[in-house]
Amino acid sequence: MSVQNFSYRFTTSKSPEEIFSTLINPRNWWIGLHNEIITGRSENRNDEFIFDAGDGVHHTVQRLIEVNPYENIIWEVIESKLTFINKMDEWTGTKICFEIFKEADKTKIVFTHEGLILQFECFGGCSSAWSQYLEKLEKDLNQ
Repeated sequence: MSVQNFSYRFTTSKSPEEIFSTLINPRNWWIGLHNEIITGRSENRNDEFIFDAGDGVHHTVQRLIEVNPYENIIWEVIESKLTFINKMDEWTGTKICFEIFKEADKTKIVFTHEGLILQFECFGGCSSAWSQYLEKLEKDLNQ
């Protein structure tokens, strides 16, 4: 049985350059649903940002470990405290990834949270929250 990481994909008519400039800054897309506070930076390799949401329910620190303009962005979760589950550091060591592909007159975006797997206690709630953020992003990028 293969491991299934949480993944979400969609297309837009926006250019890879526009997509990349939106995605590199989490304040552009990981907000607007659960009283999020994002501090820190995400522009260059090894930059770190903190994501807090739900009035203390979700706290994570991400480090930008790979950035290839107009192609991909990968953050590693280096610290996590999810107070709604027993193993509160369940996200630590996982990776939040975006891949950007030009396909004819469209741009394809593939989001994967590597390590967020069905066996995780938070999988149901976390995958549902990711879907909400990504559906909002998709809608915003297709306006």
